Amino acid sequence: MKVTLQEIRERTYKPVDAWWTVLLVDPLASRLVRLVAPYRWITPNVLTLFATVIGVGAMVFFAIGDRWALAAGALCFHLSFVVDCMDGKIARLNGTGTIFGQWLDFVLDRVRVFFCAIFLFGGQYLQTENVAYLWVMAVAVFLDLFRYLNGQQMAKVRRVMREQIEALRPEITPAVVETDSESESDEPVSPAPAQPAGRQSLKRRVGNTLRRNRIRTHLFSGIEYEMFVFIVGPLLGLVIPVTIAAGAALLTFELFLILKLLRACQQHPAKLAKAEAELAEWQAAQVPAPSAPAPSASVSGIPTTV
Repeated sequence: MKVTLQEIRERTYKPVDAWWTVLLVDPLASRLVRLVAPYRWITPNVLTLFATVIGVGAMVFFAIGDRWALAAGALCFHLSFVVDCMDGKIARLNGTGTIFGQWLDFVLDRVRVFFCAIFLFGGQYLQTENVAYLWVMAVAVFLDLFRYLNGQQMAKVRRVMREQIEALRPEITPAVVETDSESESDEPVSPAPAQPAGRQSLKRRVGNTLRRNRIRTHLFSGIEYEMFVFIVGPLLGLVIPVTIAAGAALLTFELFLILKLLRACQQHPAKLAKAEAELAEWQAAQVPAPSAPAPSASVSGIPTTV
């Protein structure tokens, strides 16, 4: 039985995602998912491997390095990313995801990006003998690695802070802990207090508009970085300039996230102390008040307790 596109959107789309994914990947990926979903042998792991094979095709075209090969490599890279996004959708739709599949998807993603960088910039070096391509390749690989490591470590720090607060929250008071709405994690974000539309700042109005359209406010994440380096640059024939611009944009947004994390870490001791005080107050409220002694009555002059 085939599922509808609306069911796929409701069951597989993330609440917010990168604008590249929302605008340029999901419309195609959802239709492909609708075609392959009835075939249960097409598992998320099969799609992950297929995405890797398409990525190998991108590497071959990048290695050839002429103008049309660069364009073909860019299209292959985009198609590889579309198929790679399908594996998560199939996992959520059919309930066929596995822990091993998560590992496989992550590792092959990193392998694909690493070797695409080698073949893209290496191919251009062989075409032009311009050593600048090798330097830019080293920087591009470093930035992609830094972005992943930094994102994972920031998520770990925020998770530790959240768990410390939640451990102190009384059971009757659900914890409301701020997480980084700009990060690439799927962790929930506490809703901001509602404000009248006329009094909202421009930043908040823009943010609300983006989120209503499923676009996260972190406008240049690792996804956009990879797409600009491996798709936009080759398509335009401007590999070095686009890579430099994409790297600068990525570092700007990463710095913004680091500053937000620093502020959250500075505020954490005060939030922790507040949670401890709330826990002590809640525990005190649970202790029953000592009952008053029962009135005594005297029978034949001998005190008795009624």
